[in-house]
Amino acid sequence: MRFLLPLFIILPIIEMWVLIQVGGVIGAWPTIGLVLLTAMIGLHLLRQQGVSTLMRANQKIAEGGLPAQEMLEGIVLAVGGALLLTPGFFTDTIGFICLLPLTRQLMVKHMLKKGLFMASAQMTGNSAFSSEFNANAGFAKHSSSSQGDVIDGEFSRDDQDKISKS
Repeated sequence: MRFLLPLFIILPIIEMWVLIQVGGVIGAWPTIGLVLLTAMIGLHLLRQQGVSTLMRANQKIAEGGLPAQEMLEGIVLAVGGALLLTPGFFTDTIGFICLLPLTRQLMVKHMLKKGLFMASAQMTGNSAFSSEFNANAGFAKHSSSSQGDVIDGEFSRDDQDKISKS
């Protein structure tokens, strides 16, 4: 999270510089028009890709699978949509990268491969199972009977305590 503060300082500076440069070349009104045009195109693309991702997630759920990739794609789509609504060409470029299916799917596969996100699902009843995503092994299903022991607990990270005490 340390990168957020510099990001919120540097990103607007980059956006202002690019907008000034473009405005100096093509003029203020055409620059404003381009910013509005990219926002409208982005919203259309966001709606189209969002519906497509939702349909794939529903299909995977109907097949009994866990739509982990589709859920992460939804997050990337939301971030891309927010970036497209932010005025500026730099954020629009990043937003379009998030919305294009090929680059979005590559980003999500990379995040899953690196283990940046963990997904789990659990059902109870006669056929209890849990499905966990492991970055190295993919999805692994663990079967258990409904009469098995259930251990419930909480955890805390010791390294967070050390950081806050320093």
